[in-house]
Amino acid sequence: MVVGPGTVSDQLPVVPDPAEGAVPGKAVEGRSLGRIAWNRLKRDRVAMAGGSVVIFLILVAVLAPWIVDAFGHPPNQFHQNLIDTSTLVPKGGTGISGEHLFGVEPQNGRDIFSRVVYGARISLLIAFLATLLSVAIGATMGVVAGYFGGWVDSLISRAMDVFLAFPLLVFSIALAGVIPDEAFGLSGDSLRISLLIFIIGFFSWPYIGRIVRGQTLSLREREFIDAARSLGARGPYVIFKEMLPNLVAPILIYATLLIPTNILFEAALSFLGVGIRPPTASWGGMLSQAATFYTVWHFMFFPGMAIFITVLAFNLFGDGLRDALDPKGRR
Repeated sequence: MVVGPGTVSDQLPVVPDPAEGAVPGKAVEGRSLGRIAWNRLKRDRVAMAGGSVVIFLILVAVLAPWIVDAFGHPPNQFHQNLIDTSTLVPKGGTGISGEHLFGVEPQNGRDIFSRVVYGARISLLIAFLATLLSVAIGATMGVVAGYFGGWVDSLISRAMDVFLAFPLLVFSIALAGVIPDEAFGLSGDSLRISLLIFIIGFFSWPYIGRIVRGQTLSLREREFIDAARSLGARGPYVIFKEMLPNLVAPILIYATLLIPTNILFEAALSFLGVGIRPPTASWGGMLSQAATFYTVWHFMFFPGMAIFITVLAFNLFGDGLRDALDPKGRR
């Protein structure tokens, strides 16, 4: 039927063809899983604040000699002129001044600011290397136990139970107390640091090993693992190419939460006198010395706050990292 003028069709609006005069739009940019996790982490202000403090502490530890030269004094230099000879406490109570930002120690007058800064090097170095050792051992044992199962899983799991039931603190005190001043070609601070790294790292691997084992047990039943096996992939290939990339997130999360635990453990050993030996500065050792002068508040306050802020920053950053990498497990 021919529609003439004045009919209903003349009153209908003309819809333009979308292909005519279309402006080419911007292509949608794909985002990797890492970038998505980073965007989630950036929105968590508490985690970002903790991460900023962690970066600041690392820079302080690395740049300790230059920071001390600019704002303090050598950590083992005595300032007897600032000590009251009758009470052995700093003159004025703390000795805090423009030259001594955190005051000076009772009895010998060493600069507390410099010793706290140098103590950060000891605590962070031991904590990072001990965590690296425990993660390497724990991740390897956990993946092997979870993937192969059977008697391999039983053997490694029983070894984890033995290590977890071991009285680590008592053993650490005994081992650190019997090691001589020179052993294994090392001496002094190098020997003590290596010993603490070994004790803390080697005996802490079952914690992360059990987590990795549980994740591996779940992953080995997934479709992509079955597909790799059906194509003829052997165990080492499946472990290193298929499983480990999917285990990076839980390993990284637990490592950030294990570092503050190792910092506290190193401080406890130094506090008990079996860690880093004087006159080398360590936060635990400073707290041990401050216990003798418990009435001098600043001597205990600054190393204690250094431990508190460091542990809190790592915990906040670790919680935020867990939420960013595993949003489904977020509370």
